[in-house]
Amino acid sequence: MISPFFSIIVPVYNVQNYLLHCLESIKGQTYNNYEVICVNDGSTDGSDIILQEFCSQLQNYKVVSQKNKGLSAARNTGINASKGEYLFFLDSDDWIEEDTLEQLYSEINSEDIICFNARKVKDNGILIGEDKYEAKLYQSGWDYYNEYALKASKVHFVCVWQRVYKRSFIINNELYFYEGIYHEDNLFTPITLYNAKSLKVVSGCYYNYRVREGSIAQTSSLKHAEDIICVANHLSDFFIPKLNIDKQIVYREIAGEYFKVFLYNDSKISYLRKLVKWHNFKVVSKYPRHKRIFFLLRYFPVFVKCYIQFELWLRNTSKLTLKYQ
Repeated sequence: MISPFFSIIVPVYNVQNYLLHCLESIKGQTYNNYEVICVNDGSTDGSDIILQEFCSQLQNYKVVSQKNKGLSAARNTGINASKGEYLFFLDSDDWIEEDTLEQLYSEINSEDIICFNARKVKDNGILIGEDKYEAKLYQSGWDYYNEYALKASKVHFVCVWQRVYKRSFIINNELYFYEGIYHEDNLFTPITLYNAKSLKVVSGCYYNYRVREGSIAQTSSLKHAEDIICVANHLSDFFIPKLNIDKQIVYREIAGEYFKVFLYNDSKISYLRKLVKWHNFKVVSKYPRHKRIFFLLRYFPVFVKCYIQFELWLRNTSKLTLKYQ
């Protein structure tokens, strides 16, 4: 039996209104050497029935069912069940273009990671925006990270589904998703790119990210705030000891993760401050602005929001001044 070239990992949790669209977009691919691993993460809305009915008719589709453990755990289950040379993570409310696998296969030359463009689409089908990164070969994932991590984009840079990953690269470096948290991509992507020795960007736009009300990405809670701090703590633990890379941009990103939590959680500042690794926060706060915000959060947290509002006022005033000069 020929081993599949792609393993498409589809975590599924209560997406009965969108699941068929996702699965049909895979079934309609113009390239056929792939397997599909659908991980039913304890769905209660009938998604499991849709999976069984659809996948039972197709030899290269597999359903793995587990108790609800979250997106990270579902992806990890898919990784462990996969046999393909490259891993493709596809969220079950999104879809891909019919020539996605064919085009990616034609571009791959044993790189650790292949990156491609994605677009954001509203639930009603209206296009929100589309990225148009140009084709380029990188000698390391870190070079790619430093070029794009802070670049304005329509789709958040860290999203794992706008790349495919060599399975041996993921397994050998033990690059699994941190389980039990939101914002797992914010942790997974910088560390994975640090480890990548070769990376290629292709110019095609193949992934359609559906923006829908009520999705994890569109909701906010104390749990989200806790997990953002968890991500910042883990990223800083990982990168602070590294001496072989330029850390200017990743430090800027980590510092931003730390302080953005406190802008929208006024009533929980005392609790959230206890979760921060303050030594790490201080180390990654290299920019003058980040140093100021660190100092306020560490010693005078009640003034942080006032300071941010002052910054915004100052910025808007400067724009008005320039406009009328």
